[in-house]
Amino acid sequence: MLKSLNTAATGMQAQQNNLDVIANNLANVNTSGFKKSRAEFEDLMYHTVKEPGAATGLTSVSPTGVQTGLGVRTAAIQKDFDQGSALVTKNPLDLQIEGSGFFQIMTEDGQVAYTRDGAFKKDPTGRMVDKNGNTLQPEITIPPNAQAVEISSSGEVSVTLNQQSVPQQIGQIDIVTFINPSGLKSIGKNLFTQTGASGVPTTVRPGLNGSGYLAQGQLEGSNVNIVDEMVNMITAQRAYETNSKVIQSADQMLQSVNSLR
Repeated sequence: MLKSLNTAATGMQAQQNNLDVIANNLANVNTSGFKKSRAEFEDLMYHTVKEPGAATGLTSVSPTGVQTGLGVRTAAIQKDFDQGSALVTKNPLDLQIEGSGFFQIMTEDGQVAYTRDGAFKKDPTGRMVDKNGNTLQPEITIPPNAQAVEISSSGEVSVTLNQQSVPQQIGQIDIVTFINPSGLKSIGKNLFTQTGASGVPTTVRPGLNGSGYLAQGQLEGSNVNIVDEMVNMITAQRAYETNSKVIQSADQMLQSVNSLR
């Protein structure tokens, strides 16, 4: 009887983790470049009373065996890097990667991070930075007398200066790709860092080697589907309630055993 109590408790814990993931997805439904997550589960060890295939006679074996499962646990939380919808902003420093790839960002502590959020600004020196002031890599500095900024689909950055009609190229925005982007570590602020699971970043020019092109004046929206997350939330809630019913039933059976005279 105690096994069912512990087994159901692991089920409730797993569904609590599942609901935490769903809540984070819904909370970031309007976060630019956000990638939704999915909780994945696996069963725990088994209490084996009789091995499958165990001998039951001189020439016969057990076709199934007797094994009782001991619960479930969260095995992984998988990031889904499907493309989000395009949000047209007409801001010349807003960029969307149409396809695979990440922008390179230099954080305040000198660490290189990666993001799908292309909402860039200018700092006091004219450098392109993200919302938190982290510098885009390689650095792009826009002159103070620039009248217009043009960023091509392949990442060339050109500006039109005062009293000039021909745009002047001032830099090149490259992106990076990973063999396994799902292995990146989320550190918040729309940033990811490299891990042993993600593989080594490969720097490419946008549009080459299967990477995405850049689109100026628009952002990539979150890839969270509200309807799907609401369905997942209801499913998790029902599973949580069902596991709690198992605990109640096991408790009632223990009470019946304790009341025996």
